[in-house]
Amino acid sequence: MLEKTIWGDNLEIERKFLTKEIPFSLDKFLCKQIIQAYVSFQPTIRIRKSQEQFFLTVKGKGHVAREEFEIEINQHEFEGLLKKTDGNCIRKKRYYIPIESGYTAELDLYEGELEGLMTTEVEFPTLEEAETFVAPWWFGKDISLEMGYKNTALALYGKPKEEV
Repeated sequence: MLEKTIWGDNLEIERKFLTKEIPFSLDKFLCKQIIQAYVSFQPTIRIRKSQEQFFLTVKGKGHVAREEFEIEINQHEFEGLLKKTDGNCIRKKRYYIPIESGYTAELDLYEGELEGLMTTEVEFPTLEEAETFVAPWWFGKDISLEMGYKNTALALYGKPKEEV
């Protein structure tokens, strides 16, 4: 059973997949350019720029389900915090792809040092839905429990060895 903390019901439940190929054109899907970096790795404190919006996020421990608290910040705050980050800045294009069952796949195409890496994530309202979800074949290998593919690890160590 997941414990409640001071964050209350802000639970992020998601699964992540290592995507090798995309069997369709991405032209018709919403795409956002994302830049994210980490102010701290323990606890996880992330800043993110998504298009012209800026966020500060604190994440709890866990893999598929973990607590998350996010607030919107302004560009000046983002730029100030960016100077205080550790590890590499992650740059990616995120495509939002509607899939069956009403979920949205978030396909990330990484850039820079992580060029060539593609992952797909799906967020769920409940742990049960996450556990019973059957991913489309193109999602690839489920890497939800693999630490090397967490964005924190990508920022610290780059691509996992099998991806280099």
